[in-house]
Amino acid sequence: MSAGCRLILALDVETKEEALALARPLAGNLAWVKLGLQLFTRHGPGIVDEFHALGFKVFLDLKLHDIPNTVASAVKSLTGRPCALLTLHAAGGPEMIARAREAADLALPDCQLLSVTVLTSMNQTQLSAVGVQRTPEEQVRLLGRMAIQAGSHGLVCSPLELPVLRADLGPSPALVTPGIRYPDTAGDDQNRVMTPAQAAAAGASFIVVGRPILKDKDPAAKTLQIRREIGEAL
Repeated sequence: MSAGCRLILALDVETKEEALALARPLAGNLAWVKLGLQLFTRHGPGIVDEFHALGFKVFLDLKLHDIPNTVASAVKSLTGRPCALLTLHAAGGPEMIARAREAADLALPDCQLLSVTVLTSMNQTQLSAVGVQRTPEEQVRLLGRMAIQAGSHGLVCSPLELPVLRADLGPSPALVTPGIRYPDTAGDDQNRVMTPAQAAAAGASFIVVGRPILKDKDPAAKTLQIRREIGEAL
């Protein structure tokens, strides 16, 4: 897989117009975009079609988490939408994941389901606050093994857990990692992070990058820089 295929641009912005303005100039150097709750709730499912029409593969990051029947119905409601990756929360449990997989196999046969393990914004203190006494790594491994056994095609995890998940699960599951930052980044909401090159070397299938590209004075040049860094690390 080329470095370009490993990089996903997280379009975590307020409006479709802003997202399109950022994505269009990158179309020749970028295969994937991530659309999340901000854009999906504001503009509806049709936004997936719009970015697909521009030539992008779409990672739809909805982090579905509800009772099994509701999540399965939500997946079915996306029938025919050209999303290639779709997220749900592993904490929803094995039945929810299994029902979502059954629905996806029928409604979205070309889409891979990814189970989110522990959000990259969470640390040990935050896990303890919601009653989880395991370390982030222990919780990620527990949820990751369960999710793959229940039918998830892959996982979303922080880059710090990539080595242990690869050891646990082998080369097959897709491991998608946000939490990509550089050493000079400070003051945001990410706690468990690595650079793009470090994450690639640790075994990521896909690397999701948002703010380091979106906030750069030259997003196109930054995209090419990150692609080079990933390629050199592989």
